[in-house]
Amino acid sequence: MKKIIFSAIALCLSSFAFSQTFMQGVGINVVLQSTSGATVDPVGAIMYSPRVNFMETENSSLSVGIPMSFGISGSYNSQYASDNSLGVMFDAPLMFNYNYGAGSVKEAEDKFGVFAGAGFGYHMNQYTATDENGYDFSAKISGFGPVGNIGVRMGVGHHSHNLELRFSYMKTLDQSKSTVTGIGCLFNF
Repeated sequence: MKKIIFSAIALCLSSFAFSQTFMQGVGINVVLQSTSGATVDPVGAIMYSPRVNFMETENSSLSVGIPMSFGISGSYNSQYASDNSLGVMFDAPLMFNYNYGAGSVKEAEDKFGVFAGAGFGYHMNQYTATDENGYDFSAKISGFGPVGNIGVRMGVGHHSHNLELRFSYMKTLDQSKSTVTGIGCLFNF
C-alpha cells in the first residue's frame, strides 16, 4: 500500500515539476592546469555551454549541461628559441547543476542568481615547445576526473538573458593527477 501511495504522489509531483527547457551561453574561459613535474601556461579559451533543465520551479531548476572550452596558446621569441611554444586545450565536463534566480529558468525575473554542481569530465592539453638546446618536444596531458563548479548570474535585458561568472575545479584520475581550474564569463541567451 505504501508503494502505491508513494508512486501516486511521485507521479502527481512529476507532472508539475519535470520539464525540458534548452538553454545555452557563449563566452571566454581561462584554464590553468598544474601537474607534478610540468608547468603549463594559462590558456585562454572560447566556451560554449549548452544545458537542459529537466526539473523546474518558478525560480529554480536542476540541469544537465556540457560547458565545453577550446583554446589555443603559444609564444614566439626570435632571439631565444627556448621561449617558443604552441598548445591546444580542450575541456568537456558533464555537469549536474542546481540553479536559483536569474538564469535558472527562461521566465525568471530575478536580477541575481547562483548555481552550483558536480559532474565528471575530460580535459586535454597538448603542447609543443623548444628546449634550451633548440630541440622541439611535445607533450600531451589528458585525463578524466570529477569536476565541481559554482557561479553567479546577473540578469540583463529580457527574462532569460544573463551574464554568468563561473569557477570550476577538476582533479584528473590518470597518472599525472593534474588539477584543472577554470574561471569563465559567459552571456546566456
